[in-house]
Amino acid sequence: MLGGHGRRGGGAVPNRVKNASVAAPDEWTDPDDHVRAPAGEVHAWVPGTNQTVCGLPLARAGLRRFPHITWADVQPATGGYADRVTGLCRRCAAGLGARRDEKPWSRRDPRP
Repeated sequence: MLGGHGRRGGGAVPNRVKNASVAAPDEWTDPDDHVRAPAGEVHAWVPGTNQTVCGLPLARAGLRRFPHITWADVQPATGGYADRVTGLCRRCAAGLGARRDEKPWSRRDPRP
């Protein structure tokens, strides 16, 4: 045992996933560039694993893999493949470093 606590590495900081692809229950094909894109609620998925970042098994949940699309590409504010995305898994977002206090909205005309 290292450090007397039975842990290796000594740190309690979890390993965060930095580059994740997407898994979703449905798909659609963009008529302009003929690329498969996710539809429905999307989850973060690390290629080479059989589960999402939140721990959902891909096959049992009926999720399709999109290794060519990154998690950043399906964000509603910035992503190009977010057209038919209905939601983002909050647990996957937390696993990728999203903060709990981030608001999904912003003030456009705050009072003085």
